Amino acid sequence: MRTPIRRSIASTLAVVAVLLSACGASKPLGSVEGSKEIRFQSTDGVTLDGRLFGPDKGSAGVVLAHMFPADQSAWYFFANRLGERGYRVLTFDFRGYCPGGDAGCSEGEKNIPAIWQDVEGAVAALRSKGVTRLALVGASMGGTASLIVAGKEGRNIDALITLSAPPSFEGLDAGPEVMAQVTAAKLFIAGNGDVAAAQAVDAFYGQSLQPKRPVILTTDDHGTDILSGNQAGVVSTEMINWLERYLPVSAQGSG
Repeated sequence: MRTPIRRSIASTLAVVAVLLSACGASKPLGSVEGSKEIRFQSTDGVTLDGRLFGPDKGSAGVVLAHMFPADQSAWYFFANRLGERGYRVLTFDFRGYCPGGDAGCSEGEKNIPAIWQDVEGAVAALRSKGVTRLALVGASMGGTASLIVAGKEGRNIDALITLSAPPSFEGLDAGPEVMAQVTAAKLFIAGNGDVAAAQAVDAFYGQSLQPKRPVILTTDDHGTDILSGNQAGVVSTEMINWLERYLPVSAQGSG
């Protein structure tokens, strides 16, 4: 009698596993334990939801900007890793993104050409918490928006990392004129199977000032999916090493 029951349980579990995989539950989003909710405004007045990770005090901060069509929860695992290293980290939902629950609910309508102003608001929010040195890290459209902000005069961004960022996306444009203004230390990352993103890395590298580094990984993954794919360990190490070099938690010994 036990064998049929065991087979039934095994079959049920197999079906559940397939369903969870189809829903994306096979990729853990990371814990929000220890993080804090924050609401802040974009520079054009849209109220956004975010979360703060890491210590309550410290001068080194990192803004993590999500890709299309994800939300801030795609960054939670990496945000925790940075927080454990002493960085003050802000994740947020772009305007019009409202996943709900721990992932938050930003106001406004989705308006991709305007989301660079959401990144500006995130920068201001971290600075209001006492952060004086800052990095922008963006995936796909979040990377393009981060480049635009870093290229604006007076932003004083120390380091910048893009994951699969395109030069332009639905009204966002980080062309040669923008790239020439980005003085932050730049790490451009993409997978070789994501051809357009890999080509963008080459373009960004050619158009930008030193310090800069291109990294092409052996993966088809795009944006934050790289952080949970076959190159997760490699890309995490590259990103953390870049931040520790150009945005050390302690300003002592930097340079």
